[in-house]
Amino acid sequence: MQDPNADTEWNDILRKKGILPSKESLNALEKEAEEEEQRVLQQSVVKTYEDMTLEELEDNEDEFNEEDERAIEMYRQQRLAEWKATKLRNKFGEVLEISGKDYVQEVTKAGKGLWVILHLYKQGIPLCALINQHFSGLARKFPDVKFIKAISTTCIPNYPDRNLPTVFVYLEGDIKAQFIGPLVFGGMNLTIDELEWKLSESGAIKTNLEENPKKPIEDALLSSVRSSAPLSWGSDSEED
Repeated sequence: MQDPNADTEWNDILRKKGILPSKESLNALEKEAEEEEQRVLQQSVVKTYEDMTLEELEDNEDEFNEEDERAIEMYRQQRLAEWKATKLRNKFGEVLEISGKDYVQEVTKAGKGLWVILHLYKQGIPLCALINQHFSGLARKFPDVKFIKAISTTCIPNYPDRNLPTVFVYLEGDIKAQFIGPLVFGGMNLTIDELEWKLSESGAIKTNLEENPKKPIEDALLSSVRSSAPLSWGSDSEED
């Protein structure tokens, strides 16, 4: 079969008759096909390195051309920035023990946009021990929040035990909420969900709890109190 791209007298006649496309149209079609092939190939390369880790990009960089390398470098920088942001958000995950000398560095200068939750406690107070236990669980659940604890008198000299446990919530060194004394926490019945809800109300953590876990209990107690309340004087059920 004769090559339709060849420069022959017969092909020229066919082009004049419109049976074969002109040379200009043919060249344009060939260029368009080449560009489409290059685009598909580039997308394939992009898909390849998007699925790679930073280490794999380093290992395979010899396989990419100059244009690929520029795209890969941009992608590498994007991935590196995302990785750093994730590490920054999730750099805690456990409760840090501090003393008074650490306060300025760990609380006041904690960092821009960083929430800090401080528990002042003392050994031998059961509710303090319970809150420390809950803090450990919440620190793992919310690793972007700095949970710290300190023996009360190491931060505030002569701080009264009657105010323990005390929890302060800070944002960029400013106090946003404070919970002082056992009554605020509801005593030894305090659950980790109740503490999470209480801290979420200050804005420090974003809870996935849909409602205050203590509310159903409070509603039940209130209902019980109402049903057991004595009739008021002068009611129709009492006779003179």
